[in-house]
Amino acid sequence: MIISSMAKNGAILTAFALVTTGLVASINALTADKIAEQEQLHLTSQLQEVLDPSTYDNALSTDCVIISDERLGPYANQIIYRARKNNKPVALVVRHVTPSGYSGDINLLTAVLSDGTIAGVRTTKHEETPGLGDKVEVKKSSWITTFKSLTVQSENDARWAVKKDGGQFDQFTGATITPRAVVGSVKNAVLFAQSEFDAIFAAPNATCAEVTK
Repeated sequence: MIISSMAKNGAILTAFALVTTGLVASINALTADKIAEQEQLHLTSQLQEVLDPSTYDNALSTDCVIISDERLGPYANQIIYRARKNNKPVALVVRHVTPSGYSGDINLLTAVLSDGTIAGVRTTKHEETPGLGDKVEVKKSSWITTFKSLTVQSENDARWAVKKDGGQFDQFTGATITPRAVVGSVKNAVLFAQSEFDAIFAAPNATCAEVTK
């Protein structure tokens, strides 16, 4: 009697697991295309925030190279998007990460024009303190937009620091670490783009998969 009951319960659990697994697989299959579409729209929106779409005529989100360079942060495989117009180089849009935020990594997207000036910068991911360090996010503050039209003269360009350190960038009250980290990371990304601009455009196209960091 006990064995019969155990067998019955086992069969019920097996059937339940099979039905649940089938439902999850079906939902994934039905929503995969929609998720991919939403991810592509989100990426396009981010790219257009840092680089005016009227300045290029190629498919920016699919024209890229994948680079590992310490100037772009401690993680491998950062994506560099290439903007062209009439097949001529216009700008690089660089994904980079600083691990020096108050709460860890801050992910950034910086567009650098062919003359070395910045077209735009946005913070794409962070865990900074709400009300303090989260002012690096454009929805919280316009601070991140102050990078537009600036350039970096050299690695020793003293302007590229927060005012507390003698530079030109405002720090946040009670949260100097966060803007200091962002300023340093953007500076490095610009120096990278300036020095590697031609080489990046000469490189073969890659599969523009999202990076995890």
